[in-house]
Amino acid sequence: MARTEKKMIIRESKSGKYLLLAIGFTALLATLPIAAGAEDKYPSRPITIIVPYPPGGSNDSFARVVGRKLGDALKQPVLIDNRPGAGGSIGTAMVAKAPNDGYTLAVVSSTNSAIQQNLPFDAIKSFSPVAMLASGPFVIAVRDGLPVKTMPELLAFIKSQPGKLNYASSGPGSINQFATEIFKAAAGLAITHVPYRGMSPATMDLIGGHVDLLIASGPSLLPTVRSGKVRAIGITSANTSAVAPDLVPVAKSVPGYSFELWWGVLSPAGTPPEVVSRLNAELNKILASPEMKDFFLREGAEPSIVSPAQFSALIARDIAQFQKIAKLASIKAD
Repeated sequence: MARTEKKMIIRESKSGKYLLLAIGFTALLATLPIAAGAEDKYPSRPITIIVPYPPGGSNDSFARVVGRKLGDALKQPVLIDNRPGAGGSIGTAMVAKAPNDGYTLAVVSSTNSAIQQNLPFDAIKSFSPVAMLASGPFVIAVRDGLPVKTMPELLAFIKSQPGKLNYASSGPGSINQFATEIFKAAAGLAITHVPYRGMSPATMDLIGGHVDLLIASGPSLLPTVRSGKVRAIGITSANTSAVAPDLVPVAKSVPGYSFELWWGVLSPAGTPPEVVSRLNAELNKILASPEMKDFFLREGAEPSIVSPAQFSALIARDIAQFQKIAKLASIKAD
């Protein structure tokens, strides 16, 4: 009897042990799909693009057009969130501090952040560049009464009267002040800066003959040029641009000079490389379409299809150049 009970107990014990093992193995199998799917394939939820400027500007319009197409490609909603203030630094700082999971992006453009003090982010270290969207050259225009029609004539005229001519900008530390100061340094010119509060009054004073020269974007200047109120002398791209194919690049007369405004997408630093690569690939497909080429040309720009590494190198180069020119010309952000 005792022996039988012992065997039964042993059998029960073995049976129980096997049962527990089976249950444990089944539980382990049940967890495997969960572990494999714990990190859902990107993207699994809506993406937010922060625009650090008010609605209506180029950053905003580019973000909305590209964001809509990116949402279609990724099959997830792409939301546009305008966060203006402090020259773009408020919205940009929000992206720098966001989780680096690829769900918060920024559409930014060439800025004077290289010389701004006490920014709540580092213009290079706080971000993972994702993709450029477009780049656009500036137009060099002079008042109608200035006796020059070509870049060589303009250079000779300025050099014949050092310090007597002036140029307008949309404000101290503005992007078009940098474009002009880089031009001055490359050509060895002495010309006085007259800052305005915005591009509209600067353009109006060029039309009125109160300033001699203005370097600004195609959309800002070309309508006035076509009306005959001011005269375009050249374009700041290194080569002939589709934005204004009839204008000769300044580089033909000032070797090495080129300046283009760019727009691009940033994510927080440390965003996984595979997420950055996915976004870059999808955005570059969007930019390659004829529809997008036409859209950007209407805005005075052309699509720019580059890798994240190439975009990162461009940002670093621009910041270094801006810092050098700011020191040389004593430029301070307004």
